[in-house]
Amino acid sequence: MISISLCMIVRNEEAVLARCLNSIKEAIDEIIILDTGSTDKTKSIARKFTDKIYDFKWIDDFSAARNEAFSKATMDYQMWLDADDVFPHEELIKLIALKKHLDPSVEIVTMKYYTHFDAHGNPINSSTRGRLFRREKGFRWEDPIHEFIALGGNIVFSDIVIHHIQSEKEGRGDRNITIYSNLEENGVVMTPRQLYYFARELRDHRQWAKAVYYFEKFLKTEQGWAEDNISACHALAAIYNILGDKSKVLTILTKAFTYGSPRAEICTELGYYYKNERDIKAAYAWFKVAANLGEPDTIGFILSDYWGYIPNIECCVCADELGDIESAKMYNERAAMYKPNDPAVKYNRKYFDKM
Repeated sequence: MISISLCMIVRNEEAVLARCLNSIKEAIDEIIILDTGSTDKTKSIARKFTDKIYDFKWIDDFSAARNEAFSKATMDYQMWLDADDVFPHEELIKLIALKKHLDPSVEIVTMKYYTHFDAHGNPINSSTRGRLFRREKGFRWEDPIHEFIALGGNIVFSDIVIHHIQSEKEGRGDRNITIYSNLEENGVVMTPRQLYYFARELRDHRQWAKAVYYFEKFLKTEQGWAEDNISACHALAAIYNILGDKSKVLTILTKAFTYGSPRAEICTELGYYYKNERDIKAAYAWFKVAANLGEPDTIGFILSDYWGYIPNIECCVCADELGDIESAKMYNERAAMYKPNDPAVKYNRKYFDKM
């Protein structure tokens, strides 16, 4: 059976650290805590789980911190979690089973990562991340922010799911964009990946014009991962709508098709484009395409609502407007398969009953 070192970087995580460690401690052989400057009870909480607690001066570089934490590990595999991550019990059982049966020649094990949830606890944003790394291979983290380890070699793509239940902490909202802005001000030439993630941070901070500049700069490199290219097109379409520059919306959405197979996010937004133009037949056609796409086999980000609920509920609306009531009912029930308690689904049922 393999052994695992859990390597974490923390700072002022007293509200969530015990929750995280309690959720996974049964499957871990060693816990490494690298503290980057806590002023609360984080370290005293950590001591209840491990004596391997180290101080690290924060230098605005997550990769530097994660590499330092990895360097303290002594077990077969290094694993990382954020303090606001949680292992549901059924996923913990899967991890324990994986430990017993994993071939030691495996270099990386990936796990699903649910990062956002709707009001009913359904995941609406997910991705796949490398989680276990064979220590003897000397894997290294890259990039100061949105850090990553490049996937390669003998990989197992597991079905284990980790939940990210983010805590609200003062200063966290501006941390990432500040690091990128400092890189920009210092004249650092950003990689395509860094351009993409800087653009995302700018978008999240509603700096629309600057976000457009960096998304477009990223796409012009023609070196981005296909999933990121499509995501950038999706983000740009939303920003162009906000800025009232509708002439660019259709162009950027159709450009997304040049990067790979149709994505439900793009097809749905094309539906909204034509819906806003009051071309309901065209909108209906695009919503139907989105509704009938199977969820993609990707390790990139998946916005789950676009791959089920949203296009089906929009098909319901369009079919009703076109007078096809039976199809409208059918699509409403398809939407209900994803969100049975959704207010729109319930409202539509009452509407159809009255008819």
